[in-house]
Amino acid sequence: MNGNYLDLNVIFDIIGTIAFAISGAILGARKNMDILGVIVLGLVTALGGGFVRDLVLGINPPKMFQDSTNAIISTISAVIVFLYYSIRLDIINRNWIKSMNSLMTIFDTIGLASFTITGISTALSLGYDKKFLLIFVGTITGVGGGMIRDVLSGSIPFIFKEQIYAGACILGAIVFIICYNFLNYEASMIISFFAVLIIRLIAVKRNWNLPKISN
Repeated sequence: MNGNYLDLNVIFDIIGTIAFAISGAILGARKNMDILGVIVLGLVTALGGGFVRDLVLGINPPKMFQDSTNAIISTISAVIVFLYYSIRLDIINRNWIKSMNSLMTIFDTIGLASFTITGISTALSLGYDKKFLLIFVGTITGVGGGMIRDVLSGSIPFIFKEQIYAGACILGAIVFIICYNFLNYEASMIISFFAVLIIRLIAVKRNWNLPKISN
């Protein structure tokens, strides 16, 4: 079981890294950044949440400095996005911009779901089982990179304005904890992943938002 759990955790980690790197790079392309800016946004989006998680859990140095694999994956993903959008620059129009926004939302949601799981799994692998801690590290791993990305790009972070963003992570983490009481690691991780994914996508589709002040 442990072997399968670790394999599945690695898969979610890679999926989240690629998805978040792409979402960060897409935002860089939308902001007309050069290739360095696109790569940096891809890197911080993919690695930022895990960095904050490791600080909270006392992992020193953080895993991103112990193993460069995710940094390499993020850089390659960002470069591919940059090249793709560079080639398409001559056909930018309103529909194309809308397509970019949709792609970013999809990849950002996949990263959100994947990293919520890896955050919880990392805490469990270190022997932590307090429910509040698991929910917190799952959420911060999911939203941390996106927050750093948005700050660097001069945007208001999604977590403060977009449809059920951190809330999807929190609910997904709760689903994991509930499932883990009755099911094994693998089933709990998969169910939680799809819980975050579905909640976030439905919120985007139906434009669900938390209450906010309107001017």
